Amino acid sequence: MPDHIHPCVSIPPKYAVVNAIGLLKGKSASEVMSFGTKSSRMVRGRTFWARGYCVSTVGLNEETIREYIRNQEKTDMLQEELTL
Repeated sequence: MPDHIHPCVSIPPKYAVVNAIGLLKGKSASEVMSFGTKSSRMVRGRTFWARGYCVSTVGLNEETIREYIRNQEKTDMLQEELTL
């Protein structure tokens, strides 16, 4: 199971990147945590996402980056097989 994701999102210039990432991480964590038993949801202090993140601009090679993201799981599986 992958331990990270690579989303490709477009953030309008009028929004701060930190706010957009915070919203994305907060809403997705809330949605994932809403599944499961009531007792497991009531545990306080759990974290879903890591504290940090990495942001990069796409520029002219957007399709190359989108292709990389689409094939990331396959690449990770091949890399895992090589290490075994």
